[in-house]
Parts: sequence; structure tokens; C-alpha cells
Amino acid sequence: MRFTAGLCTALVLSTMTSTAGAQDYSQFSDAALERELAQKADVDMYQMAPMRDGVRLATNVYRPKGAKGPLPTILIKTPYNELAYKPRAARDALNAIKHGYALVLQNERGRFHSEGEWEILGKPQTDGYDTLTWIAKQPWSNGKVGTLGCSSSAEWQLALAAQNHPAHAAMIPMASGAGIGKVGEFQEQGNWYTGGVPRTLFFVWLYGVDNPLNPQLPKDLDSKTIARLAKYNDLAPKKPEVSWPSQIRKLPVANLLQDLGEPKGTFDELIARDGPADPAWRKGGLYHDDKGWGVPALWFNSWYDVSIGPNLALFNHARTVNSDKEASANQYAVVTPGTHCTFNAKTLQAPYTSGDRPMGTVDFDADKEVYAFFDRWVKGDKAAFPANTPPVRYYAMGENSWKQSAQWPPEGAKPMRLYFRSSGKANSAAGDGRLLAAAPAAGEQPDRYVYDPANPVQTIGGGDCCNGGLVTAGAFDQRVIEARDDVLVYTSDPLTAPVEVSGFVRAVLKVSSDAKDTDFAVKLVDVAPDGTAYILGDTILRARYRDGFDKPKMLTAGEVATLKPTPITTSNTFLPGHRIRVEVTSSNFPKFTRNLNTGGDNEKDTAFVTARNAVHHAAGEESYIELPVVAK
Repeated sequence: MRFTAGLCTALVLSTMTSTAGAQDYSQFSDAALERELAQKADVDMYQMAPMRDGVRLATNVYRPKGAKGPLPTILIKTPYNELAYKPRAARDALNAIKHGYALVLQNERGRFHSEGEWEILGKPQTDGYDTLTWIAKQPWSNGKVGTLGCSSSAEWQLALAAQNHPAHAAMIPMASGAGIGKVGEFQEQGNWYTGGVPRTLFFVWLYGVDNPLNPQLPKDLDSKTIARLAKYNDLAPKKPEVSWPSQIRKLPVANLLQDLGEPKGTFDELIARDGPADPAWRKGGLYHDDKGWGVPALWFNSWYDVSIGPNLALFNHARTVNSDKEASANQYAVVTPGTHCTFNAKTLQAPYTSGDRPMGTVDFDADKEVYAFFDRWVKGDKAAFPANTPPVRYYAMGENSWKQSAQWPPEGAKPMRLYFRSSGKANSAAGDGRLLAAAPAAGEQPDRYVYDPANPVQTIGGGDCCNGGLVTAGAFDQRVIEARDDVLVYTSDPLTAPVEVSGFVRAVLKVSSDAKDTDFAVKLVDVAPDGTAYILGDTILRARYRDGFDKPKMLTAGEVATLKPTPITTSNTFLPGHRIRVEVTSSNFPKFTRNLNTGGDNEKDTAFVTARNAVHHAAGEESYIELPVVAK
């Protein structure tokens, strides 16, 4: 988002270098871009598109120079500062024009030169709809619009798709998880939670994006005046740098941004909500699975992104809801081994390494797929994106190859259950924890450890983004974590044949604690023959939500409870000689906030206690992992 690599979130067109045309605009200097745009585009800067409540949104329109006749259009809506004479916007426009499209680039309300008050997701139910109506009425429009973008420029598209606007011909949401409220078994409310545990990435992102004291221009200025003003004042604030590794440890969590001197804003509103079931989550722009779906879509996602699970669950929902049968029949998904918004051709056509793990040459041209899909649905060229295109194309890590399927999980995926086994000493990778197909006998001793919120287990890799340097996403080695006594480690024997695990990986834990409430975190790992332990994915569940997010219930000391965290979503082939590993502990920080173990309002508490936690796995109290194994 505004931090680290996150500026790509709204700007995928600029980073996807094209192979379909003669020019690669990624290599152009700023001056060359300006000249090229002057030669090839008619540009209308800061057109003020009216919304139904009278608020006007700053909108740039780029059209092929001298184009005659109605044009198909691509719409990118962004909360970021991209309209004000930016080289990135010029590259976006030139790429669209090269493929015969007009590009409309718009700031969300309340952002920079757009009027009104900003609301996260940019009021998609009204502003998105009204913008499509405005585009369709323009004399240069053919009445069909494709929406495009990654992260913040994808998330607003989801609720819009439920409205089935007649001009909304196609959509390409990339890494769109923060636009998903509840879908299927996932109830993360826009990535604010996993398993009822707040994620920290939005704390950092909102510090950069939410500006409650942001100045605005006087109302009713004309577009020409606003465009001139933007040349020397783009209204972009410059906030003080923050040492997030230090700041994120401060308590209470609810005061995290006020402690930096920030006025109350979106963070304070969201952190005060009463968990994932708070009715307030239904009042914003999130997409929930009680809505329909009306737009053909090409979904781009990555195994090491923030919310691959909810994204693929929503893909499945869009395919089956059938509120618009043509739309449901034309949903397509691509899943790469990358991280957040790394879909550009340069990244995926070179030998790719995620974290510590080589992934081979992914060799995928996202730009080509984007325009083929838009050509099919926005231009009406049925041959551009063939009807026999596989609904799901996914990269199987480990064997490092592309695969295709008619569905997700892939057809033929069957659950393989591996039980947690030990003699009560699974602490660390040096312990005796094993993953076995054989169910345990009676009398197996539980594995116990002490969770101290003052010394949480560190996040190393996995899926994340946009967090001010707190976590680097990817397939990093977990052996530093596995050396800790408060991490339980269960490992299979070396495999004698390849095992492809593709789909939703589910854990069932039988646990107990002397605390009223605590967290249980689960991690899936591929262990190479040399011992390198590559993380594949993780999940977490706050114990109070074990019976449902709307039914919080404290633990009873010594009583065994059943926890079923939301699944880990991945595709990985465990090769011969490799081992399957599961880690269990009670923290994954700073990706997730720490449970302070008091049973109180965790985000407002400042005091904490240690928790003595246990994972049980005797007969009748089995703990296990279920892996979706694709038959060879």
C-alpha cells in the first residue's frame, strides 16, 4: 500500500510489461513518457465525475489520439496519488491505448482532489455504479467497461459486481482479499482478522492512507483549474516515519495510532468493533456471500499473499451463485507462487525465488491474459479468450510447474489425514513429534508449552503485505522458529513418492489451557532433505471463537476443547525425500496481534498473563491435519 512494495497495489498495468505490442513503456524515462503520451493520447485531466449525492470524483480520461467511434474502456479506481501527472499513470494509459482502449483513472471520494469524505473501499455500492453510468454516457464510450486493479484497486470491484451494472462487462480483480467480508468458512472482514485475531497490516496501512485532517479544495472548481492546481499541489501528505517493529509492541493495541499523535480515524473505528460478527461489518463496502454476482471475472492471486483462502472461496462462490448464469459460467482464476501484486511479466518470466526457496521459471505473461480477457468481454472478440480456457490455472510449488483444473480444489483431490503423535515431548524440531497416518492409542501424553505474550513467536515469512517492514512475505526457512521450546513440531517420515497437496488444508486441534482465552496458531511446512523448512501457509484461531464468532466462550482450565481454524490454502508437491511438517504454537507476531490471555478486551488491555497450553492427541482426543492430495 503506501509502504514497502505496496505502491503496486493500485498500479498493476504500469508494472505489467507488455509483450503484445511493440513498445515496453516500463523502460521509458519521464520525459519520453510525456512525449509519447502527447503523441498517442488525447488526455482530459481532472474531469469531475458527479455522483448521485452531488460529490464529484477526480477522474483522468486517456483516449487514443484522434480515435473515431465509440471506445471500450478500462476503469481503475484508486485511493492513491496517481492522477497528478505521474509517470506511472502515463504508462498505464499508454498500455491501454496500445491495445485500443480508453483508460479512466479515478480517485476514490475524499482522496486528493476528489470531493467528499473518504470511506475505506470508496463506497463501491454507489460511487462505482455511478462512475460506470458516467462512462457509458460519454460520447467516446461504447457502453462497455472493464474494471482492473490490484489490492485497493481490486477490492472495491467485488461489491460492485453484485449490482450487475449493464456497462460492467468484465472485471479483473487481483489480490482482492481486503474487499471480502464473509465468504463460506472465511470471515476475515477485509483481512482485519484471521480466526478472530486482528492482523497488523491494516494498522500500518491506515496510518499512511487515512488522513482525517486532510485539506480539500473549495467546491465547484472547474476541471481546468483543478488540473492546474495539481501541477504544483497534489495534496499528498508527508507523515513522519515510524519504527513499526517497536511501535507494534506497544499496548494497548487500540491506542496504537493515537500514540503517534494521530487524530481518531478509521483505525479507531475498526479496532473497537466486537469481533468478526459485529454487525457494523455489514454496513460498509465489503462483499458478503449472501450477495449475487453479475460480472465475468479473471482472478489473479498468489500463494504468499494476505488472503489466498478467501479469494479462492469467493471465486467458488461467484461460479455457483447463479444470480447471473453467464457471469457464473465465466469465472477464471490464476494463482502464482508470488507475493502481493507480483503479477508483472518481468517478475514471473525470470527464475523466481520466494523467500529462501527457488520456484523455477514461472513464465507467465499477466499482461497478455489481461487484454485477452478484456478483448473477449469488452470488445466482444470471442476468439481472444477461448471458451475452453481452463477455469483454474495454478502453480504447484515443489515440482515448480503450472497445472490446470476445472475447479478448486482440483478434481480428484482427496483428504489424507495425518495424526499428531508424540510421547509428550514434541517441543521444538528436536522433540519427538510425528505426523502419522495411524491413529493414536489411548494414553498418549499431551504436548505442553508456556506461551508468554512478552516473548511471542516471531513471524518469518508466509503470506502478508503492506506492513511497514514488519514481515517479509514468502517461503522462508522456519528452523529458527522450530528451535523454540514453545513451538510444537510434528513431522512425517521422508516421502518415497511425490505427494501433491492442492486445496484447503484443515487442522483439528484438541487443546487445553490454564488461561481464560489464548490463541492457537498452525503452520504447514515442506522440509527438504537438507533440513530447510519452507513455510507454505499458516492460520490461527482465538480460542474464545471456537464455537463461532457470534458465540464467544471462555476456556475452562484443564478442560479439553476442539478448535477448527480456517484452512490453509496452497498447492505444493512434497517431493521424494521431503517431509511434511506441522507447527503449533500460540502466537505469530507481528503478523497477528498477541493474545494477552486475560479473557478481557484484548485490544484495550495492557496487562497480560502467561498461559500454560497443551495439545492433546490420545485416542478420543485426536489432533490432526487433513491434506487435500491430488491423485497422480
